[in-house]
Amino acid sequence: MFRSLQKYGIRRFWFVVLFIAVTFVGSPSLQAQPVFEDALGRKITVAKPPRRIVSLAPNITEILFALDIGDRIVGVTMYSDYPDEAKEKPKVGSYVNLNIEKIVSLKPDLIIGTYGGNPKTTVLRLEQLGFPVYVTRTETAAEMLTMIENIGSITYTAQKAGVLANMLRERINAVTGKVRNAQHPLVFLEINAKPLITTGAGSFQHEVIRLAGGRNLAADSPARYPQYSLEDVVKKGPDVILISTMDRAGLFEQQKAKWMRWENIPAVQNNRIYFIDSDLVDRASPRIVDGLEEMARLIHPALF
Repeated sequence: MFRSLQKYGIRRFWFVVLFIAVTFVGSPSLQAQPVFEDALGRKITVAKPPRRIVSLAPNITEILFALDIGDRIVGVTMYSDYPDEAKEKPKVGSYVNLNIEKIVSLKPDLIIGTYGGNPKTTVLRLEQLGFPVYVTRTETAAEMLTMIENIGSITYTAQKAGVLANMLRERINAVTGKVRNAQHPLVFLEINAKPLITTGAGSFQHEVIRLAGGRNLAADSPARYPQYSLEDVVKKGPDVILISTMDRAGLFEQQKAKWMRWENIPAVQNNRIYFIDSDLVDRASPRIVDGLEEMARLIHPALF
């Protein structure tokens, strides 16, 4: 009798042990959660595919749509206008002046921001409120591809992100391969007319000029977006002038006429003043490769 009870007790003991192991150790809530490190060096935990994403920059919005998860976006910043569906998303302010109350009201399960664009204080405040905020950073084409892959990982679309990044990488390599042995003309990229502003060595556009087979006139500037006078540009004598604007008609023609008065500039002498869509060279998004291909065609028409 005693031995039977003892045997029953042992069986019960092991049943309890097994129950605990299955119920607690095997519980998803206690298993290791995926952890992602962002551009601020913070560890971000996203336990499952996010369904309510807030994008804090237009280029991030474009990447999310390129990954076919635009339907998961519940909020975007101003100027998130590509693709057209992005225009219909609720706005949470500009990327430098974010509306925290609006963001909170959208109840996001993931917020994706940008280093150097979104105020760090706002990012940390959203984190304090309990929201996972993943900050990205990109200053080169290679970093843009990595950013796509990172966003793919944290949104659980890594396979699609990998395919997209590889496709873009191949297109970039195709351009650089064609221009590698060509003579690289001096290029001035005008991104603002009054005052006259261009892009320095620390800018994303500088990288695009270099990859497209040009030499950036402002490469030696310590500023990312230096201001120049017309006289300064004339002295350096650019071979190609690119006017970056969203206005495909009136403004470009006005700016071109301004440059045409300086007949001693090689770009004027050879009629090499071109328009380029600012959206294609200003945003670190998949469309930057469209901008690279267009810029390469303008700088090296014989090669394309």
